[in-house]
Amino acid sequence: FGWAQTARQVASSATSPFVGRLIDRFGSRVMLPSAAIFTGASMIGLAYMRGSWQLILAFAVMGLVGMSGPGALVTSVPVLKWFVRDRGKAVAFMSLGIPIGAVIFVPLTQVLIETRGWREAWVILAVIGVGVIAPLAFLFVRRQPEDLGLRPDGAESPPAQPAGNVSVVPGVEEATWTVGEVVRSATFWRLTVVFSMVSLAVGTIALHRIPAFMDRGLDPGLISFATAFDAVCAGASTFSMGFLVRRLPARFLGGAGFIFLASASVLTIYASNFAIMFISMAVFGLGIGGMMFLQNFMWADYFGRRHLGSIRGLVTPITLVVGGAGAPVAGYVRDATGSYDAIWWAGVVLMAVAALAMVLTLPPKKAVRGSPSPAARESV
Repeated sequence: FGWAQTARQVASSATSPFVGRLIDRFGSRVMLPSAAIFTGASMIGLAYMRGSWQLILAFAVMGLVGMSGPGALVTSVPVLKWFVRDRGKAVAFMSLGIPIGAVIFVPLTQVLIETRGWREAWVILAVIGVGVIAPLAFLFVRRQPEDLGLRPDGAESPPAQPAGNVSVVPGVEEATWTVGEVVRSATFWRLTVVFSMVSLAVGTIALHRIPAFMDRGLDPGLISFATAFDAVCAGASTFSMGFLVRRLPARFLGGAGFIFLASASVLTIYASNFAIMFISMAVFGLGIGGMMFLQNFMWADYFGRRHLGSIRGLVTPITLVVGGAGAPVAGYVRDATGSYDAIWWAGVVLMAVAALAMVLTLPPKKAVRGSPSPAARESV
């Protein structure tokens, strides 16, 4: 299972630069339905698997089409391209899909496994997923507001001609960084290191905590309920941060999210009953929500929306490859020592260091004509 998760992330890292450029150029109207169909086909394939290599292969296919988690490029980048001033609020409302989906599908999955078996459960979930995602994406998703003669944030006044690398829209101005400028920025590489550290730490615990709780004798039904509540907390955290970012810098909110993750990891290590397990899952969800908010918000806020897909496509392979090492390493540590404790404590340290580094990562400076973006205001 650890290698399956890693295979998905490594496959996604291989295609992310290409996917990011395609999103900048064409949007996700066709790519998102295609990704849903490929993912659904892989899920159906899992219903017929007979060996572990088939599990790894199916997860790798899911990664190839850019469907690697809540921060997937095909789902997050299009939303960010439609907003500048209200970007935090947009991310907040986008995050509502996570708790709603978790409340519905995590318990449903457990019910399907218990009543129809895990093989048939894969098929049913695949059909539901493709049936919901593909038609809605094709009908409603568009690349950016300018394609429809609209403006970011619903601005009505027509924009002036772009001045250099600055997108000038009344009330929603922001600096636009090219990919070449971004890779020469120390801020970009600092953020990349921070997100990679957290991804590695989260990878050691996110997958393995479920079987660890079951090994301790906790009821699988209660664990599935706690897992659903974990996602609810993640959505609530992202939603709250989307509104708080107008008052507090994103780097402070991100640091708080990483501390939540570290605290949840400590609770997971000592969770021997349902109460502690439930609290650990809830706090972990709050931290994951903070991480998701940063991944979706900070790149656009620091470097602009025009080349966001390409920028995200550049950093995603790094964070996915580094983070993908966490799950199998944790599994090997468990096999060798009989416990996850050592690798989980290492993850706690990484999360704490990442929290401090995030707080100290100031926005990059670039001249912006007109009203500055939130990041530009903080740098001033």
